Amino acid sequence: MGLKRKQMLTGQKAFFEQKLQNRLSLLSGRGIEAPKADKDTLVRKFRAAIKAVNSRTKFITDNEKKAEEMVKIKAERAAAPLKEQEDGKAEKPKKAPAEGKEKKAKGEKKAAPPKTAEGGKSRKAAESPEVGKA
Repeated sequence: MGLKRKQMLTGQKAFFEQKLQNRLSLLSGRGIEAPKADKDTLVRKFRAAIKAVNSRTKFITDNEKKAEEMVKIKAERAAAPLKEQEDGKAEKPKKAPAEGKEKKAKGEKKAAPPKTAEGGKSRKAAESPEVGKA
């Protein structure tokens, strides 16, 4: 919604305002006063059209303001000294390995879990077939 859209909307608004003025002058020429003229269908139609154009124009101006703010923010970020950005990266301390964990050599394997007296099977595994038989 660029500049062309905004220009088109201002043209539409001027058109509807002119039509409204023409209609109001016609009604006043016929002797119809303001309260009754407000109830005229064409007057209501032109006022609704003007209101719709105003809301569209407001939306466009709000978007333009947001775009300007974003440009300012980007310019401020770009203008920030590079040293501050680099210092922020350099200040991060390197993490030392935890004391409880030790690194394994490439050839080492994981330690096997402790075996029970029954040749490597746990008690539950050894007892479960006996329980099923009894």
